[in-house]
Order: sequence, then structure tokens, then C-alpha cells
Amino acid sequence: MVDQLQGTWKSISCENFEEYMKELGIGRVSRKLGCLAKPTVTISTDGDVITIKTKSIFKNNEISFKLGEEFEETAPDGHKTKSTVTLDNDSLMQVQDWNGKETIIRRKLVDGKMVVESAANNVICMRTYDRV
Repeated sequence: MVDQLQGTWKSISCENFEEYMKELGIGRVSRKLGCLAKPTVTISTDGDVITIKTKSIFKNNEISFKLGEEFEETAPDGHKTKSTVTLDNDSLMQVQDWNGKETIIRRKLVDGKMVVESAANNVICMRTYDRV
């Protein structure tokens, strides 16, 4: 599954992102800028270490991890989380925990596109990416 997600992806659509960021407690100005961003995501592996780099005109973020092992992450909005990424059926599933909150980010292939579903409480954001 990870092999199929490897490569570089460009954002082509985004649904409900502002509401998702609002649910995370992100301020209005950052939400507006975040909605304008069309990030490029690069997923690569080196042995059993997976790296996900996200770049946009506003913010860059990079995480490296091994499946099933908890790691510390600084989210794009600056808050620190404990994250664990696992394979779940056809998806790469990331769970972020911080200050009693939880976010689930699921990355999967759908018809040759990478679909990223991010959920906080009952608010779900869907971002779709084309392979570059």
C-alpha cells in the first residue's frame, strides 16, 4: 500500500477544510490562508522509514516515521502531537493525540488519485491529489 502512495502529489480539490481547521481551534486568518494553499505532498520510503513532506506557499511540514511506532510531531499550525501511523486495509492511517484531542488522517488511493480524509470529532475534510 505504501508503495502505491509513493511519489509526488498536487492538491486538486478540498472540501470542508475551513470547518476542520476551526474544529482544531485554528484562528480565522490562518484558516483563510490554509484554504488558499494548494499543497504538494511527497511520500517516500527509506527501508522501513516513511517520510511525508507537505509544501505550500504558506507552510512546509515533514514527518518521518515507522509504521506502528509513536512519534512526536509538530502539526502545521504549530501544536505538538503524539502520532502513530498504521496500515488499515487499503489506507495509511495516522492518529494524532494532543491535549485530550484526537485527529485521524487517512490517506488512500481512489481511481489513481490520493484522497486524504482528515477527521476531528464529527468534522471531516476531504483533500484530493493528482500524481505529478
